[in-house]
Amino acid sequence: MPLLRDLKTMSGLVRSTLDRRQARIEWSRHQATHHTEDEKFEVAIFFADPPVNLYQVRQWYEPMRRLAEKHPVVVLARDVQTAVVLTRECPLPVVLQPTVAETEDWMARQSVGIVFYVNQNMTNFRMLRFRDPAHIFISHGESDKDYMASNQLKAYDYTYIAGQAAYERIGRRLVDYDRDTRLVRVGRPQVDVDYEGPALPDDGRTVVLYAPTWEGDRPSMRYSSLASHAGPMLDALLATGTHRVIYRPHPRTGAFAPRYRELHEAVVAKLESANRADPAARHVVDTDSAFGWHLKAADVCVADISAVAFDWLATGKPLLLTEPADPATEVDREGIAGLLRTFRVEDAGNVLAVIDAVSDGGDHHRYQQIVERYFGDVTPGSSLQRFLDESDQILARRATLRI
Repeated sequence: MPLLRDLKTMSGLVRSTLDRRQARIEWSRHQATHHTEDEKFEVAIFFADPPVNLYQVRQWYEPMRRLAEKHPVVVLARDVQTAVVLTRECPLPVVLQPTVAETEDWMARQSVGIVFYVNQNMTNFRMLRFRDPAHIFISHGESDKDYMASNQLKAYDYTYIAGQAAYERIGRRLVDYDRDTRLVRVGRPQVDVDYEGPALPDDGRTVVLYAPTWEGDRPSMRYSSLASHAGPMLDALLATGTHRVIYRPHPRTGAFAPRYRELHEAVVAKLESANRADPAARHVVDTDSAFGWHLKAADVCVADISAVAFDWLATGKPLLLTEPADPATEVDREGIAGLLRTFRVEDAGNVLAVIDAVSDGGDHHRYQQIVERYFGDVTPGSSLQRFLDESDQILARRATLRI
């Protein structure tokens, strides 16, 4: 009904206005006790997005904190609500710059050698026009999604990639791009970080991480399995009494298509019902913790073509990579979807047999070869060290080139 819809829209606008007003008050209190604008920094993370997209920068907190031990790092926010959340949870200093003039004034007082970018927000161009720093795209995950080989990469001086697979992917898709000088291999520093998570019982249950991606905002990006695989797969897993499910949906689930928010809520209700029926099951719904503890807690992962699948791949443990149900979805058959047997919707109800098939260890050597192709050396600590070393070298080189 149009009237009801209008009332909901108006209510949302009022709530948004009040939330922003409260955020401005909190930011003013923060500024009264912190004088970050006057500090000197060598590295900046530019993040122009609202709080809903903070998951993109959260995974970089620890690698950047480690980098800050040698080179001071700051997060530059454009949205006041985002800035307030960052001050509560981020281990790095935060500076709020809503206007271009504020960014210009701040940059004039700094000697920033690197600006990192975790997404392709159009507002990134506010920073990209500054000539002195090295502008580096680090993304918010490694995957074979079409997004990972966008022509937008040409806007940056360098792009940090995980390994050989990304080097080949970008080489196949970008025209007239010097990948030998502009792509820097660092692995996945996030896998070298220890994350706090819930204490799950060691009771012999097989722990299955189900981490569907969001629905995407265009046909080519419809990788989510929530509408296709989730129902029959979870019914099978919850019926055994020997499996524990960790459900970790993408933070943007339902942001584009409200139906996916409803699908998400149905999964949550199903897991809560299963826990009531069997309290020892301890199924987990996780929508707000930092992603990472899941990699150690689970025995097997069901994931869509997304960064979660690639982070899991580095563990060497069994992965069920879902095959997108929508034929319009862009699937790179020269990537991971062509190297692994994908988990198809018609097999969702037979998930137990599929898990057994991928867990038998018969193809372990080939699996390890895939891991090496995507991430290089996955010895604990090696990716984080490569990230630190490469950043240090770029900072040193940029210092000699500064105008």
